Amino acid sequence: MEREERLDVPNLQWFPGHMKKAQRLIEENLKLVDVVLELLDARVPVASANPMLAEIIKDKPRLVVLNKSDLADPAATKAWLESLASRGLKAVAVDAQKGKGLKALVREAEELARPRAEKFVKAGGKARAARCMILGIPNVGKSSLINRLAGAARTKTADKPGVTRAKQWVKIGSSLDLLDTPGILWPKFEDKEVGLRLAFTGAINDNIYDREAVVLILLQVLGKRYAERLRERFKLKEDIPERPMELLALIGRNRGCLVKGGEIDLEKAQNIVLQEFRSGRLGSVTLEMPPEGKKE
Repeated sequence: MEREERLDVPNLQWFPGHMKKAQRLIEENLKLVDVVLELLDARVPVASANPMLAEIIKDKPRLVVLNKSDLADPAATKAWLESLASRGLKAVAVDAQKGKGLKALVREAEELARPRAEKFVKAGGKARAARCMILGIPNVGKSSLINRLAGAARTKTADKPGVTRAKQWVKIGSSLDLLDTPGILWPKFEDKEVGLRLAFTGAINDNIYDREAVVLILLQVLGKRYAERLRERFKLKEDIPERPMELLALIGRNRGCLVKGGEIDLEKAQNIVLQEFRSGRLGSVTLEMPPEGKKE
């Protein structure tokens, strides 16, 4: 057997100026809400969790929302929910596109908001809806979630990170008010793997990194964990090549990414791999599993 090719993990960083402004906006408006909804990508719950969040929200009640659960391995999502519960964190899994899990999200948010709302009324305030702030990194699905909850296209949505730039309140029935905020990353990814996984899922601007290097590592990861999915989706009759560049070329050839002279258009093949992975066409894939045992 060929020795596995070791690929260098690129050092990806992306923290545009508007994200610093977004962080200030969040800090300034935190006092207006009862609960923080932390939206994570169910495929990469670790990489999509902003490590600055604990410092920002302090003791504010928090509900962890594993979005894009339709794209993640169901068994892995179940394991993540159990792991989060073992750490004393309320968590739900949702599919914002199809509306799955949203009733549980609203129920849990209202429950977490109740103590603060009751305290407000006892102090002489008028009874009001639970107020929640949605926080998350770019492209994790905040706007899609709010639009599904509200039943209308209230917020700007796109497949590009960093579209929602300003805060906006959205009323969800009579029991819940949501404050949408811009997606924010953090100034520096200490772990290269975090930046890499965020590039896989589209949370980082595709124009700021070496796409070929990222796609080759993604193919290497998928080849190890989900080889059969690759074989089925790209109609690979032979064994998965050990070298990811050979696999990329094979995918390109099978998808007709050819230019004059029969050469393979590798850039087109790279785009296909990213699109197929991000859209879920490769099936339910999870790239991070929870730590074993309880985490104190």
